[in-house]
Amino acid sequence: METKTMETSSIIESAVLGIIKDRRSRRAYSDKPIEPEKLKSLFEAARWAPSSNNEQPWTYIYATKDQPDLWNKLFDALNDSNKAWAAHAPLLVLSMARKNFTANGKPNGNAKYDLGGANAFLTLQATEFGMNTHQMGGYDHQKAIANLNIPEGYELGVMMAIGYYGDPETLADHLKVREMAPRHRYMQQEFVLNKTF
Repeated sequence: METKTMETSSIIESAVLGIIKDRRSRRAYSDKPIEPEKLKSLFEAARWAPSSNNEQPWTYIYATKDQPDLWNKLFDALNDSNKAWAAHAPLLVLSMARKNFTANGKPNGNAKYDLGGANAFLTLQATEFGMNTHQMGGYDHQKAIANLNIPEGYELGVMMAIGYYGDPETLADHLKVREMAPRHRYMQQEFVLNKTF
């Protein structure tokens, strides 16, 4: 199979909401705690995401730094490369989806898709508050299941580090470079078709 170089750009070429322009996955966090009412708003935003059959299959386990036992159970599951910077995040969140519909117990093939939508709503709400959400697939799923006593019937999604932006100078040099670099995204012609393949 022939490999193709896909074209990217760091310029927003069509009008989008300011909140979409502002969203980034940063690694530098302030030690400012997240206010309880704003924390509730993050999950309220997730609550109103669309889902197949209105199943709302998402479930979240979260911990703030002032809950060290639970926070450390989440943190312990992260890969070392993520631990290096996520250690400063005041909030860690594990997202997961119920695998089966509650009404009939049948498999919900859209559960993880719906979870992604809820995570996106949560992320945009955090951005509105001036917070950063960094979503991570880099964690040990089995360790998270064991640490958090997650029962059968759930599929794990991403772990999120959330908090107010911090000073990039606090990061290791290789992470500081990534933090300050412009975002690059594939050009629309690489993923939007108005024709058959």
